[in-house]
Amino acid sequence: MKSASTSLSVGRRAVPHEGLTAIRVGGFQPFTTLDYPGHMAAVIFLQGCPLRCVYCHNRDLLPVRADTEIDGREIEARLEQRRGLLQAVVFSGGEPLVQSGLGAAMDHVRSLGFKVGLHTSGISPERFGRLRGRVDWVGFDIKAPFGMYEGVTGVGQAGAQAQKSLAMLASWGIPYEVRVTIWPDLLDASAVREIAAKAERIGCQDFALQECRDPANGQAMGGEVFQDNRLLAELAQAFPGFTVRRANHARAA
Repeated sequence: MKSASTSLSVGRRAVPHEGLTAIRVGGFQPFTTLDYPGHMAAVIFLQGCPLRCVYCHNRDLLPVRADTEIDGREIEARLEQRRGLLQAVVFSGGEPLVQSGLGAAMDHVRSLGFKVGLHTSGISPERFGRLRGRVDWVGFDIKAPFGMYEGVTGVGQAGAQAQKSLAMLASWGIPYEVRVTIWPDLLDASAVREIAAKAERIGCQDFALQECRDPANGQAMGGEVFQDNRLLAELAQAFPGFTVRRANHARAA
């Protein structure tokens, strides 16, 4: 989720690098303590997403191109200024996997001395697989039980793709978080239990429920899931890193 966006002047002189100029950047957050657990990080929001989630409130990032894109050279200049201050850089979106230059951008960020984080829905298992060894932590968004993706995302086959990517991630041996954003009319306690059972089966340690806002009016949606104490207790027992993020703290969708 794009929690903030900082405009950068494209006119300033900066040293170009293929790794960052090859990606289309829709937003930049120069400092956050929320988007990579336990780390001070910057977030690069990549332009483009093939999903049309009903709760998306970053619709400006959905198109593959936008007039407001930020020059990658400017992002590099800002990161250079923060070497020694920040510990990590997170690639978010939109959906970062839609951009073929993601791996090169990650490699360059790592060369600057930063850890690399990723927020993804796992929409492209082929591209996700190429990131092994390039990423240190992943926030993996599961939209619904894998057979129910079309109702939430508008893309039916996205569930099977996400399932493949999640299985891949579990084999990498890096820390990751499975997060589920709750649209009350579409995801109830039984749906959450189905998702959680699959996450527990693959050895997931960190699991988050996230409240969404209504894109039409910005109001927190709430829902019975967040008042279901039995469900919350089950999740807390199953996952050592269980978290509930209400809308005023939620950051990923």
